[in-house]
Amino acid sequence: MSRGIVQQLRVVRRGILFFALISFIVTCCMLLFLNALIDTLGIVLTPENLRVAARATLGNVLLLSLLFTILDEIRRRMMIDRPVRRITSAAEKVMQGDFSVRIPPLHPLEDHESFDPIVSYFNRMVEELSGIETLKTDFIANVSHELKTPLAVMQNYAELLKDPDLPAAKRAEYAHAIGCTARRLAGLISNILKLNKLENQKIFPKRRPYDLSEQLCSVLLSFESVWEAKHLEIDADIDSDIVVTADRELMEIVWHNLISNAVKFTPEGGSISVSAHKDGGHIRVAVHDTGCGISAETGRHIFERFYQGDTAHRSEGNGLGLALVKRIVDITGSDIAVTSALGEGSTFTVTLPEA
Repeated sequence: MSRGIVQQLRVVRRGILFFALISFIVTCCMLLFLNALIDTLGIVLTPENLRVAARATLGNVLLLSLLFTILDEIRRRMMIDRPVRRITSAAEKVMQGDFSVRIPPLHPLEDHESFDPIVSYFNRMVEELSGIETLKTDFIANVSHELKTPLAVMQNYAELLKDPDLPAAKRAEYAHAIGCTARRLAGLISNILKLNKLENQKIFPKRRPYDLSEQLCSVLLSFESVWEAKHLEIDADIDSDIVVTADRELMEIVWHNLISNAVKFTPEGGSISVSAHKDGGHIRVAVHDTGCGISAETGRHIFERFYQGDTAHRSEGNGLGLALVKRIVDITGSDIAVTSALGEGSTFTVTLPEA
């Protein structure tokens, strides 16, 4: 059965119900009126008078029912059906993937107060969906690119290794390159999974008191071989016995990424400093380097996924480290700030509540 026939049947049903209601009300009113008239004036009603009155009453009831049914249908089409059609039409477009659709404001002379909140929330919902769709598209494009590059490198070196006359030194070099690329690819996938779990709230912080001083020293020492190879000067100004209440494993990701970036972007002979001090009811941890620094434009995007301002070090990372840091800082109730100048280095400061 088509929608038009169903709509017509609904109109007829409403008309019949409306007619029955008016007939009942008019009949009751007429009976009360006639009874009062007979009791007061002593009028005797003949069958002929009753037939004339009944016909006139039936005609009036039919006329009024038809008139009010038409008026009610016009009101319904103007006040209910038209806004509903706008909303359903927009919803169908959204279901088809068009997130640019918006429902315009209804006519100010029409009483659509009950639909105004629905229209407002619908437009906000579509706007949020549009933003999510854009992020998803960008994320897929970035992931595809980041996965394609190391896979292409591994494929090229694998083809070169097929040469039976390849010298042993070159074979070892190519194998080492494949291993490094594979580790980078594994790190990328691991970071994507961590970030996805954090953003979908599948990881809940387990806040427990622990020694932050010991953790910072441990993470810093894990990069000892790297900073010695680059002849970096390390300055650790960490107060002893600093206890914080936070998720130890998540915060270790924060310190590992910040110190890793400092080591990566600091040139040979430069310096890195890590400090941690109590400041009122908070703990401030600062990681400073004398690297290339960050421009104002780059500073606005450094916490975005896959963003890498310094393309010279692109092969050493995947642009997810600081995105992980920002997400962890947000869900643990901490705060992070960045100060930097081109050619002078950068300072990342994380503020945590004291235990």
